[in-house]
Amino acid sequence: MNLPNILTLGRIVLVPFLMVVLLTRFEGELIFGIAKEFVGATIFGVAAFTDWLDGYLARQRNQVTQLGQLMDPLADKLLITAALVSLVQMGMASAWMVAVILGRELGITVLRSVAYVRGVTIPASPLGKVKMGTQVFAILLLILGRQVSVFWLIGQIALWVVLTTALWSAIDYYRRFSYVVSHPNVTGFESATQRTEQGRKRAKAG
Repeated sequence: MNLPNILTLGRIVLVPFLMVVLLTRFEGELIFGIAKEFVGATIFGVAAFTDWLDGYLARQRNQVTQLGQLMDPLADKLLITAALVSLVQMGMASAWMVAVILGRELGITVLRSVAYVRGVTIPASPLGKVKMGTQVFAILLLILGRQVSVFWLIGQIALWVVLTTALWSAIDYYRRFSYVVSHPNVTGFESATQRTEQGRKRAKAG
């Protein structure tokens, strides 16, 4: 197992620690004299940083593996799900908003699985990456919101941005998935797009 995959695995290992820290009632709400929200935010921040770091190292070292491609999105979903569910339990996030965001993640996972069965990999869109970044920002602010009230307010605004980009990116992903379904003989989204454009050009020429 290479270093990027070890980092991804480490992110998965941090998930139960995050939930324990956020949801356990410690005496005085302190862990070794530090507010548990700060400890939880640190754990989440470190885990989120490894999401960027493992991808960067995999590309730089040419260590992109099938195992890593499978584990990375799983680790992301476990981390985000654990954090959002914990925030709902803490009363720091609306249950319906979290349900919509996590429902979107489940739907995208199903579509990605169907595409994978067809031998097609649909890459994350720039919009999806914006959603992920905003999501991390919102979660960090909401975790710290119990200690700094202004963070909770900004976190709520950021969560609305997450909800909007989540729905928007889901529509975009479904659009790209439709290309795969309508072009079963191609091996990737880009090829499907290219064939569609070529077909349009031939139709105009005719």
